[in-house]
Amino acid sequence: MNSISNTFSVKSLFSDFKEITKAGLAISVLFSSIAGYFLGFSEENPFQWSVLIKLAIGGYCMVGASNAYNQVIEKDLDLLMDRTKNRPVPSGRMSSRTALIVATILTLVGLSLLYMINPKTAMFGAISIFLYTSVYTPLKTVTSLSVFVGAFPGAIPFMLGWVAATGDFGIEAGTLFLIQFFWQFPHFWAIGWFLYEDYEKAGFFMLPTGKKDKGTALQVILYTVWLIVASLLPALGYTGQLHIGLIAAALVFLLGLWMLYYAVQLYKLRTAKAARTLMLVSVSYITLLQLVYIFDKFLR
Repeated sequence: MNSISNTFSVKSLFSDFKEITKAGLAISVLFSSIAGYFLGFSEENPFQWSVLIKLAIGGYCMVGASNAYNQVIEKDLDLLMDRTKNRPVPSGRMSSRTALIVATILTLVGLSLLYMINPKTAMFGAISIFLYTSVYTPLKTVTSLSVFVGAFPGAIPFMLGWVAATGDFGIEAGTLFLIQFFWQFPHFWAIGWFLYEDYEKAGFFMLPTGKKDKGTALQVILYTVWLIVASLLPALGYTGQLHIGLIAAALVFLLGLWMLYYAVQLYKLRTAKAARTLMLVSVSYITLLQLVYIFDKFLR
């Protein structure tokens, strides 16, 4: 009986750890960092498995810590929303104190591992946690500008991989940052659209106009256009060591048109289904774009 109980307890703890760190989101964010690392290493900065492993574990810890802090801060608000009320802290399965201990350990381990890569990587990791927990999270109940603020820590992972590989923040890392920065807006506004009623229960302001209207949908289109432009910058030859060939540029452009189509569909239909579709397409877009960049580097 004890064995069954222990197994159940371990499984429950593992499940709660996955939820408190938002494992699915953390892994997708981690993919961006790893993509940035593959783009960044070169003859001058050769590939190192030790660096990649530190980046992977350290990166997961940083994202997990941000999410854990966020869930402690928002535990009362999470209880009001259907999609979050069963999370470990609001449901009572995990105390706020335990969650804070987990978040603190993750922060210390994550920062230490990133610092072992180089100080700049650790610095950007620390900035990401600070902005997410201390600025973005409190602003969510105050203003829709919270999405703008949240786009900064959200855009760090892609360029973090480059900084880990090179130890430098220049035009290349800045371009990777810019791409993921613009991507945040259509992605999160799509989420804010189809979860509008749920967010409303907690008083979260996620949409730029505060409503599911043409103004919000138009801004989704505009930021998607800016995303396409930013994604094509490496084809123009002005982004240092980060550059893509014509075939890759054409593929990136087609990916952009694909996402733009669904942004326009949201403008036309203004339905939760159209918003959910755009969100899914946006996730596919950023993943495929990163893969195109990587394949172009190694096949060209």
